[in-house]
Amino acid sequence: MEKYMLIFKGGFYEDSNLSPDEVQGKMGQWYKWVQDLQEKNIYSGGEPLLKGGKIVKKNGNKFSVTDGPFPESKELVGGYFVISAKDINEATEIAKNYPDFDLNGSVEVRQVMKIDM
Repeated sequence: MEKYMLIFKGGFYEDSNLSPDEVQGKMGQWYKWVQDLQEKNIYSGGEPLLKGGKIVKKNGNKFSVTDGPFPESKELVGGYFVISAKDINEATEIAKNYPDFDLNGSVEVRQVMKIDM
C-alpha cells in the first residue's frame, strides 16, 4: 500500500448559501466517509483548513510575506486527507466519494513520496 493525499479544493459551505440543516447533512456525509475509511484501515488523517493565511517567498537573501491565498480563488485548498491505497487508480476511486462535488468542489489526488532517513 502507498500513501496518497487527497487535496480538497472549493466547496466552502459559507459561500454556498446552505441552510444550517443542509450544512449538518453535509457534515454527516463527511463523518460517514471518514468512518468508512477508518473501518477499512486506510485513513491516516486529515483536517479542514481555514481560509486565508500567509504566503512566504524567498528571493536571494530577502523574504517576502504576503496575505493569501485569497478566499475568492476557486482553487483555494479547503482541507486534506492522507489515505493508503494500492495505486493511484484506487486512490482516485476513493476520492470519488468526496461529499462536496455538488458545491463545485474538486479533489486533487497525489502520491506521497517515500523518503528513507
